[in-house]
Amino acid sequence: MTKEEKRVTAVESGQRLARRVLASRRAAHEERAAALRNARERVELRVQVVGPRAEAEFRRESAGFLVALGDSWFNYPFHDVLERLEHKFGYDVEDAAHFGALIEEMAFSGGQIDKFAQCLDDVLAQSGGPPRAILLSGGGNDIVGGDLGVLLNSAQSPIAGWNDEIVSGLIDERVLTSYHCVIQAINDICVDYFQRVLPIVVHGYDYAVPDGRGLVFHLISWLRPGFHEKGFFDDLTTNRVLVRELIDRLNTALSTLEPGAGGNVHYLNLRNTLCSIPGSAACDYTQSWDNELHPTKDGFEAVATCFADLIATLPL
Repeated sequence: MTKEEKRVTAVESGQRLARRVLASRRAAHEERAAALRNARERVELRVQVVGPRAEAEFRRESAGFLVALGDSWFNYPFHDVLERLEHKFGYDVEDAAHFGALIEEMAFSGGQIDKFAQCLDDVLAQSGGPPRAILLSGGGNDIVGGDLGVLLNSAQSPIAGWNDEIVSGLIDERVLTSYHCVIQAINDICVDYFQRVLPIVVHGYDYAVPDGRGLVFHLISWLRPGFHEKGFFDDLTTNRVLVRELIDRLNTALSTLEPGAGGNVHYLNLRNTLCSIPGSAACDYTQSWDNELHPTKDGFEAVATCFADLIATLPL
């Protein structure tokens, strides 16, 4: 199957996913309408939209509505990109994101796409119109959420380092195919809701540092165990270069999504947003990275700033 044939089949999968989700939402709307018709009591909720000098029944300021799908960069304890977009930049965010999510799961299991459509309902109920943008974070767990050692040739091998065929199959086929499916589903659902596609922002993360710091007192890490498995022990300089290569490959692949079907996909390059050089005189990377994969509060704020800057340029 050629690359174009794979893209076409992914788009068709996305279309089928969108049809299923839309049918489910219509059934949910009908069920709720029937319940309200039979309810003993009903409360009518009214929001009066007014000008800046008029009296209002209810007033709440917002920089705009966003809807998000994704992984732990959008769903992390205490602080993440979405939390910073809400509190630092004033956006209202409805999100379907869940930590640990794979982009492949989003495409072919459908749970987040179902919740995404529910988020659109919530935005419509609050604002009466479409969100400012759709934010999509995925691919990181597909690459490092399992056994990173599978992607590596042994450090003692004459071909030590990333196994090009496995990495290419994972990123250029599995991850990209999943993205094509998810983006098509998002577009079809938005057309059904708003009669047009909406801006979709995707990103490829930043250069993580494989220093073994993880969750639960650093007992659970993602990168260093795979390096150790293949004989790349605590040579942080070498392992950091390898991680940079992997992040570059993911970003190169995701950059091909722009402009995407409908011309509405916007790739955000986050590389070098965070300090990622141990021992740097200019910055302390532990102030940017909470562990191997997740930024600190300040790190997430730096990433959210990049999102906010891009969102400000998107067409209304």
